[in-house]
Amino acid sequence: MNFKKLCKALLFPHIAVMIILLPVAVTLLVVSMAIIGQDTPIAIVSYIISAYTLTVWCCRLPELIRFFKNFKNENKYALKWQGDTRLRVNVSLYGSLAWNSLYGIFQIYLGFCNSSFWFGSLGAYYICLAVMRFFLLLHTRKYAPGEKMHTELKKYRACGWVFLVMNLALILIVFFMLYWGRTFIHHMITTIALAAYTFTAFTAAIINIVKYRKYNSPIFSASKAISFAAACVSMLTLTSTMLTTFDDGTMTILTRKLMIGGVGFAVSVVVIAMAIHMIVQATKKLKTEVQNGK
Repeated sequence: MNFKKLCKALLFPHIAVMIILLPVAVTLLVVSMAIIGQDTPIAIVSYIISAYTLTVWCCRLPELIRFFKNFKNENKYALKWQGDTRLRVNVSLYGSLAWNSLYGIFQIYLGFCNSSFWFGSLGAYYICLAVMRFFLLLHTRKYAPGEKMHTELKKYRACGWVFLVMNLALILIVFFMLYWGRTFIHHMITTIALAAYTFTAFTAAIINIVKYRKYNSPIFSASKAISFAAACVSMLTLTSTMLTTFDDGTMTILTRKLMIGGVGFAVSVVVIAMAIHMIVQATKKLKTEVQNGK
């Protein structure tokens, strides 16, 4: 085997080899960082395997992009998913409804077991998000976007009022973080993973709010506003978690409380502003419909 063939075999291995390399590299990295230590022979091997895995996947990246692009443009199910906005929103609502319900019930359960208003407040917030999603899902299952605009506007405004009430639970969450120092403590790797997920969800929520405005459907906009509110709370809890996990003893309690309080205040203001915007916009459009005799 000449040098050119050897390089090609190393940089472009069989796809089965690449798939096997992923869990092996991740497992070795986690074991090295969390259990064995970063200066051991196993850690050095894990770094080499991880670097090699990243390299071969980057080499295949153009090919993977072409594959998924062709799949998106040729597969009938992918075409249906891409072209049916109502389907995407319904699937998103179903998934988010299940997640918010389970997570909210779990937090309320923890609240009863530990006699904790902290867990109860978190549970109440996520249960409210689930109820709002169910409220919207009842409409999107029956009607296409814009088919019942008057009803959509009423539901959109109702979601705004619910956001204002939910903000009380959010204020309680911030209060417990500041007054009782309640927070989450995770391993460093878990915290980094949570940070990646939270920032991804937050970015996606902002993009979807802007993106779905073009459909002129208050129901669609409300569903994305709910996702944004959930991402804001995740950002708040992530801030508290990171300050605790990465605390090396140099940060004072006052500084930590000021940072958490600042983020909590910003999140609360954003949610209130979003709620008022929804109420005002829906009310204006409803009045316009009445004036036009609709």
